Amino acid sequence: MGTFSIWHWAIVLLLIGVPVFFAVRSAAKPSQNPESLVGFGGWLMLLAIGQTLSPLRTLADFGNSADGYQQLMTLPNGSLAVYGEVALNLAFLALQLVVLVSMLRRSRRFPQLFLCQWFAIPVVFILDTIWISSILGVPVNKVLAGDALAAPMASFVVTSIWAAYVYKSVRVRNTFTRTNVSAQIASAS
Repeated sequence: MGTFSIWHWAIVLLLIGVPVFFAVRSAAKPSQNPESLVGFGGWLMLLAIGQTLSPLRTLADFGNSADGYQQLMTLPNGSLAVYGEVALNLAFLALQLVVLVSMLRRSRRFPQLFLCQWFAIPVVFILDTIWISSILGVPVNKVLAGDALAAPMASFVVTSIWAAYVYKSVRVRNTFTRTNVSAQIASAS
């Protein structure tokens, strides 16, 4: 493993520090007019960044799993196990992209789609575990060996915080009420 250079730290600072700065700045001065809380600002900016990066994380997980997939392919029924896992992960990636597009379009369906994405995290993990266990004939405790449970649990917990935010935030409610932004702009002219 290489060293973490100053440039890596600068990138981490930009990716995390700048959104946190704007979120803290917006929280420091509460709005007198709740209707003015519209758009990707404050904490919603952090959610937007996370939602934008989530499909990239899923793709990176695909890349990291390539060696494991090659090893599984040599086992009896290994190719079936790999194809099933890839199909599950592609379905989850498709859901992430649908949620991202709905967010960027400011669709009123975004909160419900975000909730579906949150529920999909444990569902995909459980289905994948059952699939691998049954296809390869391996006990579930062997499939869940090591820290296999840590990443999905952390992802579910962090996303649960954001799901609560999506349903409690005035900014989210005001931002995701439109079905077609361009039609509203045209009617206002």
